[in-house]
Amino acid sequence: MNEKMTPAWQEMGLTCQEYDKICEILGREPNYVETGIFAVLWSEHCGYKNSRPVLKKFPTEGKHVLQGPGENAGIVDIGDNQALVFKMESHNHPSAIEPYQGAATGVGGIVRDIFTMGARPIASLNSLRFGDPSDPLVRYLFSGVVAGIAGYGNCLGIPTVGGEIFFHPSFKDNPLVNAMCVGIVDHDQIRRGYAEGTGNLVMVVGARTGRDGIHGCTFASEELSEESEERRPAVQVGDPFMEKLLIEACLEVMKAGYVVGIQDLGAAGLTSSSAEMAGRAGAGMELDISLVPRREEGMTPYEVMLSESQERMLLVLEPQHVEAVKRLFAKWGLEAVVIGKVTGDGIYRIRDGETAVAEIPVKALTESPVNYPEQREPEYYQRLRRWRADDVPEPDNCTDVLWRLLASPNIAGKEWAYSQYDSMVMLNTVVGPGADAALLRIKGTPKGLALTADGNSRYCYLDPYQGGAMAVAEAARNLSCVGAEPLGLTDCLNFGSPEKPEIFWQFTRAVEGMSAACRALSIPVISGNVSFYNETNGEAVYPTPVVGMAGLLPDISKYVTGAFCDPGDEIALLGRFAPTLGAGEYLAFIHGIEAGAVPSLDLEQEKRVQECCRRLVREGLIKSAHDCADGGLAAALAECCIAGKLGADVALPINGRKDNILFGEMQSCIVVSCAPGRLPAVLDNAAAQGVDCRVIGAAGGDRLLMRGAADRGVLIDMPVEEMEKVWRGSIASFF
Repeated sequence: MNEKMTPAWQEMGLTCQEYDKICEILGREPNYVETGIFAVLWSEHCGYKNSRPVLKKFPTEGKHVLQGPGENAGIVDIGDNQALVFKMESHNHPSAIEPYQGAATGVGGIVRDIFTMGARPIASLNSLRFGDPSDPLVRYLFSGVVAGIAGYGNCLGIPTVGGEIFFHPSFKDNPLVNAMCVGIVDHDQIRRGYAEGTGNLVMVVGARTGRDGIHGCTFASEELSEESEERRPAVQVGDPFMEKLLIEACLEVMKAGYVVGIQDLGAAGLTSSSAEMAGRAGAGMELDISLVPRREEGMTPYEVMLSESQERMLLVLEPQHVEAVKRLFAKWGLEAVVIGKVTGDGIYRIRDGETAVAEIPVKALTESPVNYPEQREPEYYQRLRRWRADDVPEPDNCTDVLWRLLASPNIAGKEWAYSQYDSMVMLNTVVGPGADAALLRIKGTPKGLALTADGNSRYCYLDPYQGGAMAVAEAARNLSCVGAEPLGLTDCLNFGSPEKPEIFWQFTRAVEGMSAACRALSIPVISGNVSFYNETNGEAVYPTPVVGMAGLLPDISKYVTGAFCDPGDEIALLGRFAPTLGAGEYLAFIHGIEAGAVPSLDLEQEKRVQECCRRLVREGLIKSAHDCADGGLAAALAECCIAGKLGADVALPINGRKDNILFGEMQSCIVVSCAPGRLPAVLDNAAAQGVDCRVIGAAGGDRLLMRGAADRGVLIDMPVEEMEKVWRGSIASFF
């Protein structure tokens, strides 16, 4: 008896309703290649069919914005006829299947998004999520991803200057690998992905096309399972040396004025790049894929169209420039082949020599159907919020608790990872990985560029709205701690299946929280990425909106880090000190509890605190600034001591549970230090801006002493050298 065969459209990820819609659009049934083209461009990964209505909640305009969402990357003005180009994207599923190549090609793809805008890439960042590092599988994934980032980025000669790493069991089989890249461009060199000008020619340049990555975007639009290992051949293989040549050749050809439009061949390869370029320009396109250079024999039209082979770009240029462009690419040892032309009829035509392969209206591909998934508050939400601190005992030995927290993988130093990255190449890096924000000089100007990537998965699980808002607030706070004004943000929104009402509720609430924070802090969203279906065998990862943010420092000579500088410097808390045990790393790591209300966030107060901090930095009134985050005040002070190799003696500012005061987490609070003679001016500035500022002690000595507020009894006494040893050695101990 013959088993009933699954229709091709279903295997490709299309629904019955979507297939019927395609037949209606075409007035006939699509052929195999057309079905594949629709499947990839209507996938969530390419078409954003579930997330598009929600993403409209983001503010996308601002005084610095030159290009918002919709292009390969966003652009903000930084003055002096210069602009900053940046974006973040995910490469989660490929990294789960093949961690080295998955992460490496994630870096390669995001770099291409930057230089396709005409910008020279100058820095990379990343945000990573893994399971428990004591698990052998997690160590394999973690070490492979870090090696892939290092292997590709270091070969490109682009410094990896910052990021974050978070560990939680929900990411065991489905790690999150979010890559961010930043570039600099002069205003008159900005390019866009438009296929304009009927009769202009379409050229593919760079690497040859192979069978790797076919249907990679539909793979990214489904959850992982035990069968996912079979998808290993679909993971792309990167060649950073080819990409380096491609960067230089593309920047040169754009500078020469030969390019009408340009786009990288990323998700869905030739299909998405050509259709999207035509769609943006309201044009049509005709391609002859028999002309596409290939590295494998016998490739079908379907394979050529859907291949996601790396290091390829699509150019649109006027006919008279073809030979000059070919010569330029040949100089760099790269192929450049004309494969088609721009048409004026809005139709997407694919031929294989004389054989017609596909004929589809461009708008049908670029304007995918929109879904409005059901939303439902998860059962756990109200239940976990009811947790109260009385459910756990106060610790007897707070020094021991701090020792354990400094060894927690989520608080411990991540030097094991970022020491593998070249952070100093290009010689622009002033402050590298491990600080609140990375800081780069902009050569030829006095300006500095601050960069960070942040998110808190646990906060977002327990309260998606507040967690989303906090991701924006903390990223901005980290920039403010070095003295930089935030200009704009990019995001990578990592969630489970949008087809589950509880997951889509998490997603919508997180976006609403992020939007509220963006508006309150006047920070527009200029680019980003949605990554759904981060699940394994039906179990979703913790909801994780990651925020990448860039800021500007007018005078790079006026910046601070989180390190305590000199004995006798006064230590103060800028902002309201209101810690809570709920949702924190202390509660999770020490007591094994993930529950409670997340720390409160007053966005108006947050704005005032950040503005005050930036002013104090720029006026030279403070020597250090470091925000209170994971692990609370005790962890923040320990990190300041470790960074400066200098102790501190502080008295806690309030009474109450000692574990809450020491390890409770909060928002809108920054540890600052200043010379004693500067303290009155610091206090006056804070008061003038309506910001709490409380002196809690002084830097000095070789140990961290934290005393109770009432009886001045010592609660924590730990040598800085011992803290540093524990903090630096924790991650490395797993390898």
